[in-house]
Amino acid sequence: MSSADLLDLSATELSRRIAARDVSCRELMQASLARIEALNPRFNAIVSPRDPAQVLAEADERDAELARGERRGWMHGFPLAVKDLSHAAGLPTSMGSPLSPRSPARSDSLHVARARAAGAIVIVIGKTNTPEFGLGSHTYNTVFGITRNAYAPDRSAGGSSGGAAVALALGMLPVADGSDMMGSLRNPAAFNNVIGMRPSRGRVPGNPDEELFFQQLGCEGPMARTVEDTARLLAVQAGFDGRVPLSSPHALPSPDELRLEGDVRGLRIGWLGSIWPDLPLEPGIRELGEKALGTFRDIGCEVEPCTLDVPREHNWSAWLRLRQLLVGGKLGAYLSDPKLFAQLKPEAQWEIEQSRHLDAASLYQASVYRSNVYRAFLGLFERFDFVLAPTAQIFPFDAELHWPAGVGDVKSDTYHRWMEIVTPFTLAGLPTLNVRAGFVEGGLPMGLQLAGPIHSDLDVLRLGHAYDQACGWSSRRPPVLA
Repeated sequence: MSSADLLDLSATELSRRIAARDVSCRELMQASLARIEALNPRFNAIVSPRDPAQVLAEADERDAELARGERRGWMHGFPLAVKDLSHAAGLPTSMGSPLSPRSPARSDSLHVARARAAGAIVIVIGKTNTPEFGLGSHTYNTVFGITRNAYAPDRSAGGSSGGAAVALALGMLPVADGSDMMGSLRNPAAFNNVIGMRPSRGRVPGNPDEELFFQQLGCEGPMARTVEDTARLLAVQAGFDGRVPLSSPHALPSPDELRLEGDVRGLRIGWLGSIWPDLPLEPGIRELGEKALGTFRDIGCEVEPCTLDVPREHNWSAWLRLRQLLVGGKLGAYLSDPKLFAQLKPEAQWEIEQSRHLDAASLYQASVYRSNVYRAFLGLFERFDFVLAPTAQIFPFDAELHWPAGVGDVKSDTYHRWMEIVTPFTLAGLPTLNVRAGFVEGGLPMGLQLAGPIHSDLDVLRLGHAYDQACGWSSRRPPVLA
């Protein structure tokens, strides 16, 4: 089997072949390293590289374990690179910021430790690139530069898990971790024609941090090239941890036991479109989404339009204040040192400055508005099993921009207003899966957000799996691989 054919296999198939010793861990690692060497200089998905000789030696150790009848788990021998917001022991966590220490992390983030326990070689040759502190859905920073879209290198890869999405689309990695506050697992997946899932709140515990109770907007989650692979990686990442009190006690099947096949006929899907009538979409996005509705109908689902019964301005107000609470609380110490503050990207400076205007009344009102968003989804789930909406309001944009000035003729009043469409799903904490919607003329990809009630992660994945097998977009590869 050629290296290209090997890297084109799904992670599920790779796991099976490695377990059967039809493919060696060394072969997979060599193929991955060669692909990274060939394409990473152009696309800049992987950063902070490790010595290839070291990871090849680790691949040999995994092969020796298999020869002794010792299989660590579903990810045995997989190459894995960790998003550069998370810790991987022995590698620096730059967070895309010149202010982050360059000393190696002493321990793994929780989801990384779980991947390591499942047999992954952490890390293949480094981390996956991210915007500074994960702010903004465009992966660029002054430490490592711009990560470029796998399908159009002059365009944005999205973010903040942009490096992970591009590495997947280009076959550098079989699966990848990411994180999501404002669409960071969903938007780059849509921009690069891969799968990304924001799990239910608490499904994948965050790394135990100094603050354990307010950090409810961001979460870690899985990315892959197939829904099945995404589900299996989620099974590795998920599970209660007593150090994270808001983590979910609802267990998932093990990766090897997980099954997504099932009858989806008769499922009711609400099509949210742009969610609110006045939320702007770039031309072509709604049309791709509505064409995809035909595929859902083809597999037996019932689809009808719906709206989210909560004022758009209430949703956005809640989002701004709660995000500012978290970002300003985390980064606010930089405000006391003008020299350090000046080195932050303008978006980070803005978040910190805005957080200084928050008070108890405004934060309480934000939480009430957030609660109303959740209740509005509950109302929809009385009528529908799932809801659908576009993943982004614009197609991948010029990679040299810091952020888009607006959507069509509608100007943005903040650096992230063009990502508004992802925010209600985050606020409600719903399991939300990016599935492929297709390509606009010119070859730019787009995705759809498929969401279900809280804790319905496996049901969302089952429907997403049935749709992805029927839509056919998973076979379309980036031009550089054609």
